[in-house]
Amino acid sequence: MTMFSINITAQEVKQYDWTKVINAIIQVESEGNPNAYNPNGDCAGILQITPIVVKDANEYLKMKGINKHYTLRDRYNVEKSKEMFILIQERYNPKNNVEEAIRIWNGGCGYSKAKTEKYYRRVLSHLNESYE
Repeated sequence: MTMFSINITAQEVKQYDWTKVINAIIQVESEGNPNAYNPNGDCAGILQITPIVVKDANEYLKMKGINKHYTLRDRYNVEKSKEMFILIQERYNPKNNVEEAIRIWNGGCGYSKAKTEKYYRRVLSHLNESYE
């Protein structure tokens, strides 16, 4: 099982293995296509990252005093996309709750449970497949 890091010290990263959750989200978001683009929502890449997520990840890195910066083009880079996912989870889901992770990814940090339910169920079905 792969642990994803963002090229910073182990003390700066919560060591939670998001591999299966990320892989399930990838199936729902892009079916594994790192070049996927949705012009309606300006989402791009394997995890369908919005410009707001890139900005949020950069703000969080700055808050942590980490000299790293993501660009909109980084959404098409699989590893950098996964790094941004991990940063968002570290910032808004410090308890590493899988349901929260999925709902935050779909609806943002102030998500509506009702509005994210269908997405949550779709990701969960892919997640359950990875355990079979």
